[in-house]
Amino acid sequence: MIIKYVYIPNGYTNCYILADEKTKAAAIIDPGDDVPEIMEMVKKDKLDVRAIFLTHGHYDHVGGVAALRKKYKDIPVYLHPEDAGKDTELMPTRALAPVTLWRDGDVVMVGELQVEVLHTPGHSAGSVTLRCQDVLFTGDTLFTQSVGRTDFPGGSQEALMASLKRLGELEGDYQVLPGHDTFTSLDQERQWNPYLKQALKG
Repeated sequence: MIIKYVYIPNGYTNCYILADEKTKAAAIIDPGDDVPEIMEMVKKDKLDVRAIFLTHGHYDHVGGVAALRKKYKDIPVYLHPEDAGKDTELMPTRALAPVTLWRDGDVVMVGELQVEVLHTPGHSAGSVTLRCQDVLFTGDTLFTQSVGRTDFPGGSQEALMASLKRLGELEGDYQVLPGHDTFTSLDQERQWNPYLKQALKG
């Protein structure tokens, strides 16, 4: 498994490129902007972009989709139905159509890599966490010692706490690659994240 990281200043967003080392098939996760850098990284490593994965539909995670579609023709864009078809400044997902809808429990292949969809609402109604081997791409659900906001339309503190509990109860440790801020691990967050600790007590 290959994971490349692109920091996107517009939105302070973390974009990731997930690739299968054997086949070079790749998916771009949360391309908020800064598309030339993403494309350069793909070209440098000779990756074959097969899809765009969106952990949720907020503008700072989807802003690069249109330009990437022009470059990589006919690649599917995956988004949860709860975030699809919106037309707001915060969530401009109607403009992304057509999208491929994914739901909790779906598994999408990237080459020989299995990517499992965990529906983790709270920050938005359609937020998902993507699990691949020992890595969790948590979007804006779980951060280093913090969590995503729930005061936006579609957000829910109750739903977020349930999602955190679900993540915290996963067996074993995982590397946590969030949508913003620094990388962490699930064990570290179990120990130090006050929101996750509260969710696990509940």
